[in-house]
Amino acid sequence: MIEWYKKVVFENYANFEGRARRKEYWMFFLANIIISFVLGFVLGLVFALISPSLAPLVNIYSLAVLVPSIAVAIRRMHDIGKSGWYILIPIYNIILLATEGDKGTNEYGPDPKSNIDSIDEIGKAEL
Repeated sequence: MIEWYKKVVFENYANFEGRARRKEYWMFFLANIIISFVLGFVLGLVFALISPSLAPLVNIYSLAVLVPSIAVAIRRMHDIGKSGWYILIPIYNIILLATEGDKGTNEYGPDPKSNIDSIDEIGKAEL
């Protein structure tokens, strides 16, 4: 899970091009929720009693992962052949985020699950 989180946050920080697998999106989402909860709980419970000035750290984290969150959601929409603007449609976007991606290459790039573009390439030696 942490590997997927690092891939989204550090390797593809503001990459809005290409496609993202369901696993990449949902593992990032899960890791982000866990980190946000732990930060909020620890800073809210412990540090608020000691130093209330540390409370904005949760907001700083949220702002830091805002761009990667939007980028991975847009890449996820690209994986199913939709424009990134579909993340703005409230309930429908959740259905799309859970939908399996297009097999093979689509207009946004190659299939992230496989480097094989067509069935004819299966079994051929790579050079």
